[in-house]
Amino acid sequence: MSERESMPYDVVIVGAGPAGLSAAIRLKQLATEAGSELSVCILEKGSEVGAHILSGAVIDPKALDELLPSWRDDGCPLAATPVTENHHWVLSEKGKSSFPEFITPPFLHNKGTYTGSLGNLCRWLAGKAEELGVEIFPGFAAAEILYHDNGSVKGVATGDMGVARDGEHKGDYQPGLELHAKYTFFAEGCRGHLTKQVIRNFELDKDSQPQIYGIGIKELWDIDPALHVPGRVIHTQGWPLTKGANGGGFLYHQADGQVALGFVTWLNYKNPWLSPFQEMQRWKTHPEIAAILKGAKRVSYGARAISDGGFQAVPKLVAPGAALIGDAAGFLNVPRIKGTHTSMKSGMMAAEAAFAAVTAGREADELAAYPEAYEKSWVYSELRGVRNVAPLVKKFGDKFGTILAGAAMWSELLGIRWPFTMQHKPDNESLLHASEAPKIDYPKPDGVLTFDRLSSVFISNTNHEEDQPVHLTLKDPEVPIGYNLPMYAEPAQRYCPAGVYEVVGEGDDLRFQINAQNCVHCKTCDIKDPTQNINWVVPEGGGGPNYPNM
Repeated sequence: MSERESMPYDVVIVGAGPAGLSAAIRLKQLATEAGSELSVCILEKGSEVGAHILSGAVIDPKALDELLPSWRDDGCPLAATPVTENHHWVLSEKGKSSFPEFITPPFLHNKGTYTGSLGNLCRWLAGKAEELGVEIFPGFAAAEILYHDNGSVKGVATGDMGVARDGEHKGDYQPGLELHAKYTFFAEGCRGHLTKQVIRNFELDKDSQPQIYGIGIKELWDIDPALHVPGRVIHTQGWPLTKGANGGGFLYHQADGQVALGFVTWLNYKNPWLSPFQEMQRWKTHPEIAAILKGAKRVSYGARAISDGGFQAVPKLVAPGAALIGDAAGFLNVPRIKGTHTSMKSGMMAAEAAFAAVTAGREADELAAYPEAYEKSWVYSELRGVRNVAPLVKKFGDKFGTILAGAAMWSELLGIRWPFTMQHKPDNESLLHASEAPKIDYPKPDGVLTFDRLSSVFISNTNHEEDQPVHLTLKDPEVPIGYNLPMYAEPAQRYCPAGVYEVVGEGDDLRFQINAQNCVHCKTCDIKDPTQNINWVVPEGGGGPNYPNM
């Protein structure tokens, strides 16, 4: 067996998203200000920075203003499209009503925000990080956590390359590389493979509520220039989701004649026959959405789970030698549908704590200064003020729940804090039995406005080396056919937005087929499987989607 080489760093960051890149930049800024040296590296499982980044996105620049104040004049792609209009529609099957802006809290009005590609913002941030001396390794997936003898985190190891599906080494086999660090930041985004292990091993969630999730399914369209209004932002709620499901749509007019549109389905939905992908396709047929897409062309597709738990689901942020930053810890502000600014700020706060610790000669201990800074920050205040919004909508439904959520936001904004924080239930526990739920008749795709999953995956540029171990692992291979199929009609066939899971065969000869090469790394299966039988682990580095402008 080949021995792994190792490389030492002061700080290793897993994931080149907004949190990881902001942390790296802040670390190097502090070192420059102090006239000292600090070694920082980022591992990114995508083939390039931004390849796996997917978000709506309307971005509050608050953290970016703090990190790089001159970003608007420094070639940042986000500066191209400030938000100019903000609309909230409540949809019925054929019609809409507009939600008056004056009755919503000011922080929902999107004033001073920008819309654009989060992937392109990350590419720009990566350039800034590299200018400061950060080493970024795209195409290298962190596959294993390394520990010191005392149990503290020592760093991570990348996955072996050139391993066949049966576990044998192929001719191009290369063992993984160990990266040792004084502190390791986990910035994997929502439901990270290693983050799950850190949380479990150090019981970081013992004093928090369970994290809950949504799945966001997104497309980019080139639309008729006559219909394009740069900076127009539209959010919708209501149709096509019915009782027992919550979520909503978004449509953002971005640069270069494109709109980013998509649909988020909260993963606490009850009906096992529901397909988030099909709900998104059906949403596009609404007359108001279809009118915007008349004569347009779809150019990209992707999907990603979203951490919706908010304030009460944020776990303990540190363990000996480790810190959770960004959506790995779940800093999304759900009613604002924004998490980039909070993620970036979390990375900056962790960086400041780590820099102080390294400068003081410490390593592999708990960075207590990071959670202390969080509790004094605008991130904490922002999340605390909206902590009951999602639970109220889930408990009382779209109409009454939205009214209560509005009251909660206004009262908290005015300094009248609600005396309780509502609780969450894990999303995998919500499904009714298939026999108790109505089947949903989804229309066939027309190939113009609506599409099937396989043609969608094709334009996500998803690719995995076929002869590699399957990265969608089953704890018990008997569960899908023996339990999930009779109880829930095997919902993996419907909740996966990429056609990864199929039940094939007839009669007594049924089997559960996993088409792992289709996987867009959304993590929905890892979240929604009723018995938590599916465990998503990293594939060979560089595999997965290659989003150009998402």
